[in-house]
Amino acid sequence: MTDVHGFDQFQRPRGDGHSLPVAVVTAIDPVLRDALVASLLLDGQGVVELRYEVDAASAALRRLILRADGVIEDEVIHLEHPCVSCAMREDAVPTLARLAGDPRCAGVLLAPPLSADPTVVVGTLQPHQDRWHLAGAAAVLSSDSALDDLLGDATLAERGVQWADGDQRSVGEALAAQIEYSDLLVVDGDPRSEGAELLEHLRAPDQILAAGPHEVGLDQVLGGHLDHLVGLRRRDMRYVEPYGGLIAHGTWTLDLTSRRPFHPQRLLENIEDLGSGKLRSRGRFWVPDRPDSICQWDGAGGQVSVGAVWKAGLELPTTRLVVTGVDPADRERVRGAFGRSLLTADEWSDGLAPWLGAEDHLAPWLGARDATV
Repeated sequence: MTDVHGFDQFQRPRGDGHSLPVAVVTAIDPVLRDALVASLLLDGQGVVELRYEVDAASAALRRLILRADGVIEDEVIHLEHPCVSCAMREDAVPTLARLAGDPRCAGVLLAPPLSADPTVVVGTLQPHQDRWHLAGAAAVLSSDSALDDLLGDATLAERGVQWADGDQRSVGEALAAQIEYSDLLVVDGDPRSEGAELLEHLRAPDQILAAGPHEVGLDQVLGGHLDHLVGLRRRDMRYVEPYGGLIAHGTWTLDLTSRRPFHPQRLLENIEDLGSGKLRSRGRFWVPDRPDSICQWDGAGGQVSVGAVWKAGLELPTTRLVVTGVDPADRERVRGAFGRSLLTADEWSDGLAPWLGAEDHLAPWLGARDATV
């Protein structure tokens, strides 16, 4: 192991009084991530990569600090709780402080373990900014595999890129979180492919798109200041929006909205038709026996996660799901299931009084009705 202070070949001093820029780089594909990082390291002397890997044999965390010409530091870190937030708080924060203390270090590319959620990474790091600052967040992916990655049913465990043994997320769930949060999307592959068209339906207009790892400049990654609130809003199901895009390959997006809530029992009856298949679905809903709760809907790769996440305000919530898919049959199936799951016009006209004290059919998924959101 070489000590981090051995930056003997750094040639571009940062200078005293200047905050060290740090960019978070996430991916599910190690080759694409490493291609971007290597290109950026070669582009800027004094820039280093702070990489974290999960040691499959011991479940410990491996920390590497690298520069363009080799490894500076390689160490195994044992954490009491092997989670993303603990790793960032207990090891990344003090390591970034060390790097910020050396004026020869011009910037840091922070690469958490594959499949890490940048929302959690940035949320944990943000309060600790001092002599360093978060400059940006980049997600690296391939348009050629985007269809299978985002809409397929493979799990992170099956791909061998799960964070820990208990990580049961699908590949699509993990990749969607990286895409939706990051301000820079680095997309390798054919820009005219079906996968590229799918990404255009999922990408927000304010996100910057780069055509491959070698088309990204260092200033795009380390030259700004990351706005965490903007990334959080893109991930917030209360503010979900349909972005749309080209339809040459048959990609479609439905914007399903209603003032009416879902009927709890009919939602359970229709949930497979509403959420299964090659879909990316996001949004919010409510049920009449919980008028004070806004529930989250988050679906990818055939998996759907629901939960009572927010307290409603003075006005009743609304129901809105934005669903993107590629199979025409799925489109009509989802549209029909959405309509069947809502309260009918007659049920809605009866108001909420009939639901007082009603059996809580969704408690296993939404938690106890009297629990604090």
